[in-house]
Amino acid sequence: MDKLWTDTDTRVLLVGGEHVSADADGLVWRSPDDVPDGDRLYLGTVDGTEHAAVLVDRVPDPARALRVAAHDLVTTQARLAVHAVGVAQWHRTHPRCSRCGNPTAVAEGGHVRRCPECGAVHFPRTDPAVIMLITDDEDRALLGRRPDWPEDRFSTLAGFVEPGESLEDAVRRETWEETAIEVGEVSYAASQPWPFPSSLMLGFFGKARTTDVVVDGTETADARWFSREDVRRMTASGELLLPGSVSISRWLIERWYGAPLAGSWR
Repeated sequence: MDKLWTDTDTRVLLVGGEHVSADADGLVWRSPDDVPDGDRLYLGTVDGTEHAAVLVDRVPDPARALRVAAHDLVTTQARLAVHAVGVAQWHRTHPRCSRCGNPTAVAEGGHVRRCPECGAVHFPRTDPAVIMLITDDEDRALLGRRPDWPEDRFSTLAGFVEPGESLEDAVRRETWEETAIEVGEVSYAASQPWPFPSSLMLGFFGKARTTDVVVDGTETADARWFSREDVRRMTASGELLLPGSVSISRWLIERWYGAPLAGSWR
């Protein structure tokens, strides 16, 4: 990392919590001599230029939350920002050794924390989670609403994978726990890193064996079956808000629907 800091062509991103240096045009990169002190994170080489990040308590203006900024980022910038925020979140929440409790030190370009006391080596945490679009025999989609969401905001169901559980069984369990819907066939669709704080979202399609919805009232306040016509009409009128374009949930819904849709939240 010291060598990168002597190269004025190195591009550096400031990262603090879920915020990054960014404006309406995209990420705001700085030269190494124009960044504050902080832990350094190597992001990689893009088109021959080295990219890194500096972890700070608060990102000075211009700064944007990654959830908002991601809507305006091209693919390469989005990947760099997601990587930076994901690792930064890990550093922020895991400053001590899980073996002996002593403070650890950043190493290996920010991708490792070493314990100087017991010698333990710690790597960034990634929590696998399934996110699924379930359909019934009429090809209607099951969408749910969390208790803290507005009444017009719906998304696909999702949940974390438990130890010893297959991804397919996690899809079935989470769907049953949240909606009392039994799921049979499950097929993998796509994945997405989601650094809020450290998830890897694994997307699936599933076929329902039952259709009577009973929400748990804790994780899910409401869940309904939506036909394609329901979704088209309700998104067009503003009665239904779907996840933003950066979310794999939106991708799953539009993949089922067969075309881009109106209406989303940020």
